[in-house]
Amino acid sequence: MDSNVAENINILAKFLGTRDIDVLNQEELFERYGIHQADVMVLFGGSIVEGGDVLASGIKNFVAKKYIIVGGAGHTTDTLRQVVHLEYPDIETTDLSEAEIFQKYIKHVYGCKADYLETKSTNCGNNITYLLDLLKENNISFNSIILSQDASMQKRMAAGLKKYVKDDVIIINYATYCAKVLNQDEDLVFEENIHGMWTIERYVNLLMGEIPRLSDDANGYGPNGKNYIAHVDIPENVKIAFEELKMAFGSETREANPLYASKVIKK
Repeated sequence: MDSNVAENINILAKFLGTRDIDVLNQEELFERYGIHQADVMVLFGGSIVEGGDVLASGIKNFVAKKYIIVGGAGHTTDTLRQVVHLEYPDIETTDLSEAEIFQKYIKHVYGCKADYLETKSTNCGNNITYLLDLLKENNISFNSIILSQDASMQKRMAAGLKKYVKDDVIIINYATYCAKVLNQDEDLVFEENIHGMWTIERYVNLLMGEIPRLSDDANGYGPNGKNYIAHVDIPENVKIAFEELKMAFGSETREANPLYASKVIKK
């Protein structure tokens, strides 16, 4: 495997999996934003168990005033159900939403829990709109919010929220993991073990699927395309890395699954 492939994967990963602070604690928040606590911290579901570990560390470190887990049943839910139940047989996951599974997980392992669960959303778009509905219904106003999502989708989640909130709202990204890929004996491997992580193939597929979505053109999700998210600037080195990866892996990237599309109500 060409060593450039690993480097290009890591370029995409660094761009997509934003972490605005190095550690999830009050000192970092104060140093970077002048606040000791964000108004809200949100974990968005997925299948990477590390997300639960990140949320629990946020709760233990008092980084927010309210904690919310968002996630219904989508393309990652079955994987999460299997992974958590296999590792923790005491946690029954059958038919549960991602938010409910993560809540059970952090209660079981860390003895803590989120304040609210949103269990209906099925994709990144309604993850955001349903989250905003939940905040409004519970009279939770916020000027600062920490978002934690699967690193491959972190950039898009933040851009989705940015579309709906005022410019002065502080959006703090803290992707649920930082993965680095190495080239080892002609194979791609993760440098460190990440709790419940994707296979390399699936991970690369997810990363590559994000670049067309974030592109603000007729086919993308930005204002000049489907208008799901705010405009995102894609740096030149990321575009080059993406094009080189397409040459290495072909142009097959994760398509949006119509099963989990937001339902449009005709009026």
